[in-house]
Amino acid sequence: MRRPATAALALALATVVLGACGSSTKPSAPSTTTPAELFSSPSYEKAKPTPSASARMVCEKEGQVEIAAALGVKGRVATPTWNQQQHLYSCTYAYPNGKIVVSVKEMSSAGETTAYFNSITKKFGTGNRLIGLGQGAWVLKNSDAVVRKDYKVLLVNVAGIPARFSPLLRRSDASISIASVIMGCWKGN
Repeated sequence: MRRPATAALALALATVVLGACGSSTKPSAPSTTTPAELFSSPSYEKAKPTPSASARMVCEKEGQVEIAAALGVKGRVATPTWNQQQHLYSCTYAYPNGKIVVSVKEMSSAGETTAYFNSITKKFGTGNRLIGLGQGAWVLKNSDAVVRKDYKVLLVNVAGIPARFSPLLRRSDASISIASVIMGCWKGN
């Protein structure tokens, strides 16, 4: 089981990087939106035959720059794939000591999103809850990070890197950092 201080370190590191995603420097008002209102929003984009802009961002230049800043090392990104049948967009970040796969599954309803998110947490088991990311987030027992936002589920698969990715980052810290950066950069659909 992870030490809470390690999770806090990874979240603090990712928070520092978030400012570069074009986020406003003005503090926002606290949200008063209820969970029922969150999932009835007409702005949620249903899965389409092509990946959304936010899904593509995880593998495009902006995502690459932000992930490199969060991890302290630049990964070589393989050509992204889009599985139209499964509405799954993904790419692999290759590093000298391994690889990380980042994927976004797009769905068309709150029920479908919840079912998929729950299937991942059930399959891998939950470790630590990640507060403040999306509409639900976990570090899984295998050190991956999973986040649900709108009708999308982000999965950061870190099985391909060593337990200690760098002197400062454990495998789970890397997944938390990547998930935090992506959630901070996702805008709209």
